[in-house]
Amino acid sequence: MRVVLAGASGLIGTALASALRADGVEVSTLVRRPPQRPDEDSWDPEQGLVDPDFLAGADAVVCLSGVGVGDRRWTDSYKQQILSSRVNTVSTLARSLAEHGGPRTLICASAVGYYGDTGDRVVDEQAPPGDSFLAEVCVRWEAAAQPARDAGVRVVHLRTGLVLSKRGGLLKTLRLVVKAGIGGRLGSGQQYMPWISIADEVAAIQFALRSQVSGPLNLTAPTPATNLELTRALGRVLRRPTVFAVPGFAARLALGEFAGEVLVGQRAVPTALLAAGFEFAHTDLESALRAELA
Repeated sequence: MRVVLAGASGLIGTALASALRADGVEVSTLVRRPPQRPDEDSWDPEQGLVDPDFLAGADAVVCLSGVGVGDRRWTDSYKQQILSSRVNTVSTLARSLAEHGGPRTLICASAVGYYGDTGDRVVDEQAPPGDSFLAEVCVRWEAAAQPARDAGVRVVHLRTGLVLSKRGGLLKTLRLVVKAGIGGRLGSGQQYMPWISIADEVAAIQFALRSQVSGPLNLTAPTPATNLELTRALGRVLRRPTVFAVPGFAARLALGEFAGEVLVGQRAVPTALLAAGFEFAHTDLESALRAELA
């Protein structure tokens, strides 16, 4: 099997590329700099440019590209980067597959932010989108793949939750805060944070590559946890107190508009993945944290 991967330098992309190669899969990567190896090719998604010959002969394309949602304060210009870095990458690949042929499978990153704030209501892949900025981003992100879908390409949207990895993402930051003894809930702490171990995230993408699933997949463990439950579990694993709390108004002062996303949540469950026969390695939050942070 040969897979073309965009976003190979990110947290999930790095882990996925390593796992695929360990399984004997040939991984070719799209990069935004001059290529340095035979298995690389440069592309310019902002201009809609990708070489269809590089895609030809691959079994699938996986697109995990996108600037970090929480990396910077949300100015108008950064919000545009969040949107364009996702929509332009997917649309460039989808148009190429539709116009020039090539792989018949396109797997694209998305996020549980698609659902907006769902409170304590359980949501699966059939739930409608929310009305937040990130929900709008996810809707347009997934819609960007429509040309490929219209051309008969199997398209999968990975609606990923909080990925538990010590190497990056939110857990890396939370781990430092809790280890310093100043960890605690964010706001009310009752907002759900659907999580998934990095091992299950990678395994689920590999499952999507080799199966015939299509459409949206919630890449979340079957047991979503609240922010308070996550914080307390992390405190137990690291043997640190988690008695502090960050009030909602303080989060809004520190994070600006982005605080509106982290103070709400989604009680998302992986109905489609489970129905397709995927088996999670980690369904208990605390054991997942111990496995990652051991």
